[in-house]
This record gives sequence, structure tokens and C-alpha cells, in this order.
Amino acid sequence: MIHDNYSSEINEEIIDSNLIRNRKFIPTIESELKKKPIQMPIEIYNASGINIFGKRIKSLIFSTDLAIIKNNNADGVIAVYPYTPQLSINQAIIEISSTPVFVGVGGGITTGQRSLDIAINAELNGAYGVVMNAPTPNELISEMKKRLDIPIIITIVSEKEDFESRIKAGVSIFNVSGGVNTAKIVRAIREKHPHFPIIATGGPKPENITETIQAGANAITITPPTTGQLFSKIMNKYRSEM
Repeated sequence: MIHDNYSSEINEEIIDSNLIRNRKFIPTIESELKKKPIQMPIEIYNASGINIFGKRIKSLIFSTDLAIIKNNNADGVIAVYPYTPQLSINQAIIEISSTPVFVGVGGGITTGQRSLDIAINAELNGAYGVVMNAPTPNELISEMKKRLDIPIIITIVSEKEDFESRIKAGVSIFNVSGGVNTAKIVRAIREKHPHFPIIATGGPKPENITETIQAGANAITITPPTTGQLFSKIMNKYRSEM
């Protein structure tokens, strides 16, 4: 009981210190042309983050749009798309991004040696990690682990996934994308693996992000508005000024 009380006191001290830190004034310098129009939800900053190669990553923007990738304040980019991964797309995203990029290298339709070759190319071009689709066989993960010196991230879509076999195969980070069940899946992973790194989708509302972080996610992925949606707001502003 003494130990429990002590832990409780420590947690309260951590919470209090976080509140104090969050209230500190942060000087901000921006310009009209260089400010980032796509801002990450403030709730994300309550996440612990994942330290990858010396960079602490709490927020990731889910996009392959080069203009959006260049105009946001996320800590990193997760570039996964529903087509066969192409070296030219991966290279363009890595070159233009000012933050770490984690690129999709297949694992479903695109698999085997092709996925391995794409992953090696991604590392050589500067990717911070590779993202594998949910159907990826453990044998491919193990083979990739032997060849890569960057994290292998596996997408998790169900709490029925065999988490232990994925870790044993060489996965470094779980990327939970379970729709409305995301927080539930994160919680299931956290119960078995208290310290394993977890990235998870944030959902459409701030309360979804908070719930997912409280469930145990270390970093949150945000899907930004489309270029068309952003342009619509600007055009409406222009029209109102005419």
C-alpha cells in the first residue's frame, strides 16, 4: 500500500508539473507567407511521443499531397496510399518534407522481394521508417528486419491480431487504424505490452484524440482537409471581399 500511495503522489506531481508547463507563455514568431495553415489539434500534445533517431514525434500527418506536406506543423509524415508503392512518389515526399517521413512499402497486394526492394530504397533516400499493410506475412517482416536499419511499422486493424508474433518477427511500432474501435485496440495492446510504441489514428473529433491517448497511444495520426476543401474556404473569403 505504501508503494501505491507513493506512485499516486508521483503521478499527481507529474500532472501538476504538466499543467504548469502548459501554462507557460511560448513566444511565437510567424509571417503571413511562412505560417503553417494546417495546424495539429492541441490535444495531441498530451501524448508522450516516440523518440526516433533523436526526434520526438507526437503528431503525424497522413497525406501524399506535396503542398499539404509542406504546409503543416506536424512532427512527421505518414505517406501510405492505396496503390502499389512507387519509388518516385516516396522520393518526392521525402525530398520536400521538412520533417521525418514514414513511407508505405506494401505488404498486401505488393509483397515479397518487391516490398523489400522498395523498403531498402526508402531507407537509402532518407525515410525514417517503413509502413507495412495489415496482411503482411511475418516472414517478410523478418526478412526486412535483417536488411533495414530503420523502424518497421505494421498496421493493426483488429484487437484479434497476434501482437506477440509481430513483435517477434521484428516490428518496431504498431500503427493502429481501427476506425471507431481504434482506442479499444490500443487499450488491448497496452494491457499486454505496457511500453511498446503505438501510433494511432486520431479520429474526427478532439475527444477521440484524447480517448486514444488515454488508451495508451504514444503518437497520433491526423488526416488533413483536402486541397479542395482548403481552397473552398479561401475562395469564399475572396468572394466576400468583392
